[in-house]
Amino acid sequence: MSIFSRQMIEDMEKRYRANFINSITGFKSVCLVGTADKEGRENLAIFSSAIHLGSSPPLIGLIVRPDSVERHTLSNIEDTGFYTLNHINPTFYKEAHQTSARYAREVSEFEACGLDPEYQANFHAPFVKNSLLKMALELREKKELSINGTILLIGEVVSVSINKTAISEDGYADLETLGSVTCSGLDTYHSTRKLARLSYAKPGTKPAIL
Repeated sequence: MSIFSRQMIEDMEKRYRANFINSITGFKSVCLVGTADKEGRENLAIFSSAIHLGSSPPLIGLIVRPDSVERHTLSNIEDTGFYTLNHINPTFYKEAHQTSARYAREVSEFEACGLDPEYQANFHAPFVKNSLLKMALELREKKELSINGTILLIGEVVSVSINKTAISEDGYADLETLGSVTCSGLDTYHSTRKLARLSYAKPGTKPAIL
């Protein structure tokens, strides 16, 4: 096993280092973030930085890179306060990946990448029509992380669209039945295979398969 010191990591070529550090954290959730500006111009971007922050209230964090260049997703969320998170499945993961290209503000990634927008009543931001799990979020907090200038957006889930057959009696949403993909690194996508769902861990007991 090789050991890479902090200095060795720092000395890596920029793109090599980005691929290395982004992949060693393991498999990540990946989703499409749908937004629209105040004029209704749509934007769609792939993110692998969504994190669960709490269930009551239901909060999801999203890490956005520093706004040293124009960030359409960030500015749309700041201006309107609304956005959507849409799971990706194997039927459109290539189109989803293409949304990471730097399109001009006036270009809709929905149209450019071959994906269809969908709207729900009284919600400003667009959803991805083909997604089988969609969340509507309203921005609650924005925090800049001084260590590297990245921005943490904290959104409250105001609605979830999912087929009820994918939800178990105890509320567990089975993402595998929906075909939700995951990712590793910056450009690699994976389907999943469940090993087991285990019982709640307690001292003195062994996990049981549910």
